[in-house]
Amino acid sequence: MALGELLTSGPAPPAQGRAPLWLRAHVGGLLFSLGCAIQRHCGKVLFVGLLAFGALALGLRGAAVETDLERLWVEVGSRVSQELRYTKEKLGEEAVYTSQTLIQTAQQASESILTPEALGLHLQAALAASKVQVSLYGKSWDLNKICYKAGVPVIENGMIERMIEKLFPCVILTPLDCFWEGAKLQGGSAYLPGRPDIQWTNLDPKQLLEELGPFASLEGFRELLDKAQVGQAYVGRPCLHPDDPHCPASAPNRQSRQVPDIAQELSGGCHGFSRKFMHWQEELLLGSPVRSPQGRLLSAEALQSTFLLMSPRQLYDHYRGDYETHDISWSEAQAGAVLQAWQRRFVELAQQSVPQNASQQIHAFSATTLDDLLRSFSDISAVRVAGGYLLMLAYACVTMLRWDCSKSQGAVGLAGVLLVALSVASGLGLCSLLGMTFNAATTQVLPFLALGIGVDDMFLLAHAFTEAPSGTPLQERTGECLQRMGTSVVLTSVNNLVAFFMAALVPIPALRAFSLQAAVVVSCNFTAVLLIFPAILSLDLHRRHRQRLDVLCCFSSPCSSRVIQLQPQELGEVQMPRSGAHLTATVQAFARCDTAGQHVVTILPPTTHLAPLPTEPLGSQLFGPMGSTRDLLGQVAGTGRGQVCRPLPCARWNLSRFARCQYAPLLLQPRAKGLVLVLFGALLGLSLYGATWVQDGLTLTDMVPRGTKEYDFLTAQIKYFSLYEVALVTQGGFDYARSQRALLDLHSRFSGLKSVLAPQPPRSWLHRYSAWLQGIQAAFDQDWAAGRITRHSCRNGSEDGALAYRLLIQTGDTKEPLDYSQLDKRKLVDADGLILPELFYAGLTVWVSRDPLGLAASQANFYPPPPEWLHDKYDSTGESLHIPAAQPLEFAQFPFLLSGLRQTEDFVEAIEGARAVCAEAARAGIRAYPSGSPFLFWEQYLGLRRCFLLAVCVLLACTFVVCTLLLLSPWTAGLIVLVLAMMTVELFGIMGFLGIKLSAIPVVILVASVGIGVEFTAHVALGFLTASGSRDVRSAQALEHMFAPVMDGAVSTLLGLLMLAGSDFDFIVRYFFVVLTVLTGLGLLHGLVLLPVLLSILGPPPQVSLPDGSNHLTRPDPVSLPLSPPHFFLGPSPAFRGPETGAGDAPSTFILPPAHSHILVEASKDPNFPTITVVQTYKDSPPGPGLPSLTTTAGSEARWGPHASPSAFTTLTASVTVALHPPPLPGSYAQEVSEDWTPQHPLATEPKGPGPHC
Repeated sequence: MALGELLTSGPAPPAQGRAPLWLRAHVGGLLFSLGCAIQRHCGKVLFVGLLAFGALALGLRGAAVETDLERLWVEVGSRVSQELRYTKEKLGEEAVYTSQTLIQTAQQASESILTPEALGLHLQAALAASKVQVSLYGKSWDLNKICYKAGVPVIENGMIERMIEKLFPCVILTPLDCFWEGAKLQGGSAYLPGRPDIQWTNLDPKQLLEELGPFASLEGFRELLDKAQVGQAYVGRPCLHPDDPHCPASAPNRQSRQVPDIAQELSGGCHGFSRKFMHWQEELLLGSPVRSPQGRLLSAEALQSTFLLMSPRQLYDHYRGDYETHDISWSEAQAGAVLQAWQRRFVELAQQSVPQNASQQIHAFSATTLDDLLRSFSDISAVRVAGGYLLMLAYACVTMLRWDCSKSQGAVGLAGVLLVALSVASGLGLCSLLGMTFNAATTQVLPFLALGIGVDDMFLLAHAFTEAPSGTPLQERTGECLQRMGTSVVLTSVNNLVAFFMAALVPIPALRAFSLQAAVVVSCNFTAVLLIFPAILSLDLHRRHRQRLDVLCCFSSPCSSRVIQLQPQELGEVQMPRSGAHLTATVQAFARCDTAGQHVVTILPPTTHLAPLPTEPLGSQLFGPMGSTRDLLGQVAGTGRGQVCRPLPCARWNLSRFARCQYAPLLLQPRAKGLVLVLFGALLGLSLYGATWVQDGLTLTDMVPRGTKEYDFLTAQIKYFSLYEVALVTQGGFDYARSQRALLDLHSRFSGLKSVLAPQPPRSWLHRYSAWLQGIQAAFDQDWAAGRITRHSCRNGSEDGALAYRLLIQTGDTKEPLDYSQLDKRKLVDADGLILPELFYAGLTVWVSRDPLGLAASQANFYPPPPEWLHDKYDSTGESLHIPAAQPLEFAQFPFLLSGLRQTEDFVEAIEGARAVCAEAARAGIRAYPSGSPFLFWEQYLGLRRCFLLAVCVLLACTFVVCTLLLLSPWTAGLIVLVLAMMTVELFGIMGFLGIKLSAIPVVILVASVGIGVEFTAHVALGFLTASGSRDVRSAQALEHMFAPVMDGAVSTLLGLLMLAGSDFDFIVRYFFVVLTVLTGLGLLHGLVLLPVLLSILGPPPQVSLPDGSNHLTRPDPVSLPLSPPHFFLGPSPAFRGPETGAGDAPSTFILPPAHSHILVEASKDPNFPTITVVQTYKDSPPGPGLPSLTTTAGSEARWGPHASPSAFTTLTASVTVALHPPPLPGSYAQEVSEDWTPQHPLATEPKGPGPHC
């Protein structure tokens, strides 16, 4: 019965159900027209589709992979991104320096390494690393050429300046700097006639200045060294090994040969060559120190040395135009390549410097190591991608391959998987063309996730195509398939799209890109499955119709093409009911091939039964998702004495049969329902408890393969040196000169935070600047009191006194810039330590020019930078006395160290404290913000859970709207959303039990789980909605049709994800494979267990109601025809569903002729579509009681004669079932059939219980 007949003939569906049926019929009609159009032009559609998708896939050639952590993880549009943008506008893209680190730990935990042997091993590794040289662009690059040197002074004497530049030490933060051996890491050297090469191992700066005094005026440089407290530098420090022949005589323990007390020397930290400006705090050098109750250092478990290198931009600027690079095309890219090559060699040599059997371990890490790690993390593994897709190809081919070539779809499965692969590639290519950058989530996860999701719909359509209703015309097969399954495909695809678009609400660039790229790929999958894959099915239909083998379509299959004439027996006189009935005549012909290649046919007698129309609800036939990935193997139907060849019992088992006969009856029992509700309630409660265990966080160790040297280093660093360099940045928009008190208060409050490691005394640029001005003011006061400086001259005063003299006479007025009367009336710094506001910017120019070491130690990074200024106290002209004032500051920073940050809660607490300090400063007019990696990567956790909750709620609302629009049932949509919400909560709770922390990545998976969960729930809900009968019957029918497709969807998804389990990165395994696998398991449980139970209890009323409110039509008792003597047949006998004609016959249009008529069974090239023709009817036999006479017309159609009485008219439909069987298969067995065995029509008996009849 067609849908239109159902809507126009009684009994009518409920009023509220007519509109949904009409809308669904309209949508089904559109899909039907689309499918028919695709089938008519299948070749063109396939060619154009493949061409378009292939063109899009070429976009992958221009794909860009992003590995910059800041661009990947800093929230888009957040205050952190705005602050980062401000920093880059003022300082540029790069950091001031890059760090290379060595960490030494003992092989056995808790073993102290404060021993001369351990320090010697550390020296060995650090020395090997510091001696690294790489050859690039025809030049040799060593540490001294590329290291970061802080505060190199500017000397007017060019020869002395070049010598100082070569000798000036690199910044290396190492515990070895407490000893003379720290000098060995400095590779600088200089040459002076008459003495050996000058190196830091033999350099006494005081002695050198005395030797150079007669040749150059170095008074300013000597004063600078004195202020920096350089002293004797390294030669005045104890030797770690006093027996070393190179240990200088000036070393304190050189004469005594006594090994120094390592713990005592390292207590409180060490100093570089300048004791005033280069103090390495103990926390930077020692890991897990242990102290006595009196505070004395006893032991430590780790040592750390850090080498600082210039940034690529700094290195480029340093050697631009230099004689070292004049013969090469020096560029910033080349500078970056030099640094990367050196860093890789640094890590390699440092790790090789310690023997394997040593009692200590050396872990090395560099900035390039991290870049290489992220790059390898983002690389696509061709082996895993190929393995995953080959596995899916094998699964598709094996699942869809059949012994019966007319039903086998192995080639369709292969083509479908390849089509999905092409659609994934085209989707990623489109993303590349749209300018979306790829990242690790895109390259490592998306190809497999998209494959698993995309193949589901392909399987659904492919197997629904083989189960078309009886009598569907050949030219309408694709249209009918889309009409039945298109709604399901659209529903799941649209929900997946919405889910990924909602996941893009997570403001992390890497995950936003992943979500948008997943949405684009799902769109391409949807387009391919709905438009191109039906063309493949249509082409395969031609292959089946032409009797070609599956996969090997060039070869014909051994199916019969003979025309067989059958003559059934006479129809007995039976009383026919006047209501609609289904008269079924079954004529079965079994064919097998003999050795000669001829077809041997045995004719069985026809059997006629009066039976009611099938109970398959109309809605399910037209719109229900009846596709399955497995075919039902029919049982043998026939009579006779002899043997029936049956397949093995295991071959007859399938998921649909299991769901119909065992699963649904068991699940829908009242006790089973109660048990299911209790168990899922317990699971929900347990998950709510597990949700309290979920911690926030994502560490770098989660993203590094376990067992690697990088993982060992990061683990040791987090355990022993959880330190982070941060800065408190002050912006423009306020007067620094008149806000000094507020700036000092800001620094003080920030220093008081729990996690801040604040040195004493404070070392900010404002403190150093003020202290330096106080120093030159003191020198001026002494010179003024001694008369060396007068109102009109400072030539006889000291350098510092002369500087103060020039500052004190500045007025800041362009017309009268100098005022000598102010010399004895004001001070540079007042009693509270505040700098005179009118001299603030002029003094800043002097301080920056005259105290480079103090400026470098302060890490102020002023912007705009103060102008360069050279001082000559002997030049007293008006122009030289004028000091150019620095421009008002727009950027400055106070450096800090954060310590003890190991858990995300620690980071969040530190961030909240820092933000509170900045908010309080803003009320005082100071614009400031914190900067550093903790604020870049951990601030997202302040609002992550709120963002997650918002995205899930919005997505659930969108899912409700989409399901309501497509299912036309808010009731059903509400149940789906309820189940999806339970799945999300349970997945979140299971994450807590598995120890998976909540970060932006699990949030994306949790949000996407709502869309993926629709794959497991929508099909069952749609099958229930379009069925008729009681809730139990409809739930059973939905399970019967959808158990296998949902299970296959889960298997295909798991196969797509399986390759993720082989990833080298534990991060991929834990955060993607494990979470998505748990999601798939939850989807199966909720879609096939909980949802059917909920529907059977709370499900909406049917949209189609059968007569009298019954669950199925009434069945009269079957009426059998007399049987002729039985015959024998041999061969396995899976029966065909019924006649599926290619001659344009509509379903149930055959009229059973009276007895002794002749029926021609034409076994066409496709045995799935035999042509059944009534050739001749019995001319003389009168019709049976209640039946009008039957006449024939030309051709093959039989009609009732015109003399039939309208009052006696009754509608009879007949079907003819033809089964043509291939030769016996290995493994089949023969079974004797008894004489009195009578075939029963599968609809001849009443079903028992709520489930379908088995």
